[in-house]
Amino acid sequence: MDRKKIYLVRHGQTDFNLQGVVQGSGIDAPINATGRAQAQAFFDAYSDVQFDQIYHTGLIRTKQSIQSFIDRGTPTRALTELNEISWGDYEGTPMTPEEGEYYQHMLHQWQQGNLDYAIAGGESPNAVAERMRRGIDIILNGPGKTILVCMHGRAMRIFLSLILNYNLKYMDQFGHTNLCLYLLDQLEDGSFSVKKFNDQNHLRDLKQPSE
Repeated sequence: MDRKKIYLVRHGQTDFNLQGVVQGSGIDAPINATGRAQAQAFFDAYSDVQFDQIYHTGLIRTKQSIQSFIDRGTPTRALTELNEISWGDYEGTPMTPEEGEYYQHMLHQWQQGNLDYAIAGGESPNAVAERMRRGIDIILNGPGKTILVCMHGRAMRIFLSLILNYNLKYMDQFGHTNLCLYLLDQLEDGSFSVKKFNDQNHLRDLKQPSE
């Protein structure tokens, strides 16, 4: 098995992100103008990297975010195993104070180790991890050494916890923003080290002076 170098990015901004609307695996929203600018900035910064293989999820926002790399002819595969967590009954709804309180309750359950706890109608971390492991196996046993993966915020936290052998109850330590980058290097023993953590340097010229 080739030792992998994985460039893991979150998708660019969507209108749902901008408006604070809950967006999980059941919402197939495209990236917006800001998201397209973020995607271009990432491509400009990393266009010299010759990726051997690209993976995105089954949702359009991830494919759109790395389309410029795909257009170069790099082998690409959609992995629904990497899809965002399902937020069930809350998908497509604004994050009201009441729903924010419920969300914090859910996060507390997960942080206490209750990883089978799921939001109403949605998936639990353990359920996502089960399919995520299949996706990781496909990536690690698949072709190429230098890999680009684009996915989603909560799914990224679970992906990183699994590939770095962290207990899922600590997954919130893996912060993320739209089009952030995690760079992972595989070591001789098969484990991974983190070379870049929630890196946003490629987006710095997009930030407003007031931010």
